[in-house]
Amino acid sequence: MDGNGRWAQRQGKARSEGHRAGSEALRRAVEAVLERGIPYLTVYAFSSENWNRPSVEVKQLLDLFMKALTRDIRELDEHGVRVCFIGDREAFSRPLRDGMRRAERRTAANVKLRLNVAVNYGGRADLTRAARQLADKVQRGELTPEQINQEAFGRELFMSDIPEPDLLIRTGGEQRLSNFLLWQLAYTELFFSDVLWPDFNADHVTQALTDFASRERRFGGLGQVQNA
Repeated sequence: MDGNGRWAQRQGKARSEGHRAGSEALRRAVEAVLERGIPYLTVYAFSSENWNRPSVEVKQLLDLFMKALTRDIRELDEHGVRVCFIGDREAFSRPLRDGMRRAERRTAANVKLRLNVAVNYGGRADLTRAARQLADKVQRGELTPEQINQEAFGRELFMSDIPEPDLLIRTGGEQRLSNFLLWQLAYTELFFSDVLWPDFNADHVTQALTDFASRERRFGGLGQVQNA
């Protein structure tokens, strides 16, 4: 969800206003996904690298996140959305961690949409965490090195209990993964949009899905064999 700061700059507003507008864009995206019956949506809300931003902006982001937890969870729950958080929560304040746990408990039984919110998340850290957990299991005698394969590794990652993503949408004109779901995106289709995130709406969701539907996914194979 890229482009909040640039959107604010173009509007002559503070960066915090861009983040507020971005939170409204997220509400629109969730509504669009719900309307289309898509079962999973994962959003990159706060990366492990975002701590490198000015402390004032980090505080504004986390305050906005806390307000969203308080304001939006009831509506998400009423619409059948299950909210899950992925990433290292220990760096956050206790009130924020408690708010995440309450949101997860409240929405745990919902099945219409699973909304994964990546907070203090990094793809490399996800991989490192998985490797460390496998090493611990080997050290405890629960696993042998020969038993470590792609399936065993994947089970230690965040979101191991759901299918890998079909489509990645990145807004703001940048064309890179920025340390997001590095393992999980191996065969994901990528869609890059020049639209800044605060301007993203249901029509842009439709555009991305239409583009996705036109692609042939081969997963390393040859795809459809054409008749001679």
